[in-house]
Amino acid sequence: MAQIVDQFGRPFNKEVLDGPQTARTAQIQRHWPEHPSRGLDIRRLPRILEAAERGDIAAQADLFEDMVEKDGHIFSEMAKRKNALLGLDWSIEPPVNASEAEKSQAAMVTEWMHGIPDIHDLILNAADAIGHGFSAQEIEKWDNEGNVWLPIKTVLRPHRWFCTNPEIDDTVRLADGTMSGAELWPFGWLVHAHNAKSGYIAQAGLYRVLVWPYLFKNFSLRDFAEFLEIYGLPARIGTYLASATEEEKNRLLYALVTLGHDAAGIVPEGTNIRFESAANGQAEPFMSMIDWCERTASKVILGGTLTSQADGKTSTNALGNVHNEVRHDILVADARQLEGFFSNVISMLLSINGYAVSRRRQPRFVFDTRDIADISTFSAGIKTLVDAGLKSIPVSWVHQKMGIPVPKDDEPILTPAPAVTPAAALSSRPSPYRSFAALSTTGVDDISDPAQIALDNARSTPEAINDAMHALIAPLIAALQQGQTPDDALDIIAASYPALDDAQLQQLLSQALFVADVWGHLNADK
Repeated sequence: MAQIVDQFGRPFNKEVLDGPQTARTAQIQRHWPEHPSRGLDIRRLPRILEAAERGDIAAQADLFEDMVEKDGHIFSEMAKRKNALLGLDWSIEPPVNASEAEKSQAAMVTEWMHGIPDIHDLILNAADAIGHGFSAQEIEKWDNEGNVWLPIKTVLRPHRWFCTNPEIDDTVRLADGTMSGAELWPFGWLVHAHNAKSGYIAQAGLYRVLVWPYLFKNFSLRDFAEFLEIYGLPARIGTYLASATEEEKNRLLYALVTLGHDAAGIVPEGTNIRFESAANGQAEPFMSMIDWCERTASKVILGGTLTSQADGKTSTNALGNVHNEVRHDILVADARQLEGFFSNVISMLLSINGYAVSRRRQPRFVFDTRDIADISTFSAGIKTLVDAGLKSIPVSWVHQKMGIPVPKDDEPILTPAPAVTPAAALSSRPSPYRSFAALSTTGVDDISDPAQIALDNARSTPEAINDAMHALIAPLIAALQQGQTPDDALDIIAASYPALDDAQLQQLLSQALFVADVWGHLNADK
């Protein structure tokens, strides 16, 4: 039997089926967050980043977590970027020029992937690598159902549990207390390394770029809080005797402080307190710095600012659409990198279930990142091109742009309802009577009544009707041609109604009714 190996050629270890690797490493369980953001300054931050470059990423990982928890703007923007991946449809596609066996294998892997519980959490946890540079989800439990092994419980482990060893390779290792760290077990981890920025895995996270705006923003927030604390308060200056002791000086200082907050205090006799003009200034410099830091964070995470906030000056709809297009480009880039992560997952599932498949011919995990065109605008443009005689538009391309899948062989499709017009329901031969009847016809078979056919074939008398109508409306036309206003013309028409000459029209109608009556009597028994 062939040996089961992972995508890196490492052999399968049955211990992963008994329990997670971290359960056997007591050192990790005692590693608690240190929250290095407390007291962070411009001297300490470079030391944290340099330690991560040498392999010790614990402090950097804790700092990144503090940034997300303490800065609502960073949390919001990163949540937008990560959650956008959950809105993408995904599918398992066979390789190019796939055989029937490869197509069947793709369908099998599709069933496996849908059998993994909470796959959306798997996607979201993998997207955590955008900020940190990597994410490591440990498989806590494998399950065999129907002779198919699938991971049914995965847990995202804290980034501070890991380290790197640049002298060995650029991979994540478990920080077990040794100098080089422990190699992650094959088939026990789902690791995603995300190149948000180029560099070693400890430097590839997006939070490395955000630490400086975060630091400067916190400086401004602290200064702004101090400014608000004293804004509008008068300066209080106390004087003490030259012979005053340190205790008396401290008492005077305490009295000055309490006087500013409580408007009351006591001082020793012989000391003086002098009030100067109230503290003044403006908050704009602090807010400008805070705004710059937040806008920089938005640019780093989403590629622009107009999808996050509007300043009322440059925030136009056109610029907002441009920034949204950049945001879509970033989404596509993130999805492409996650496809590589899921390719490793598929390779692992095939191997553990006994399928030896080349990476080049294995099924592919594909996100649907197509930018679907507006159906009304796109269809109108396509119709114009086709009507103009353009004959080189592929149907497959139209399906792709509209996001409409190509139907399978026996799959039912939507078809337009047959448009039965009244004229089409009647005979195609021109007939004034038949066209009049069509006005109240809602789709009937061709009329086969011989009497009706004879009536339809009878010669019409348009000249007589025209003459009768002309005699009828001649006074009306004359009234309108006098150039009266619309209201006056209506009054003239109403006044001339009794004088209208309808004798000729009445004669035609009488003749028509007489002929119809005679025809009815003659053909009543047919």
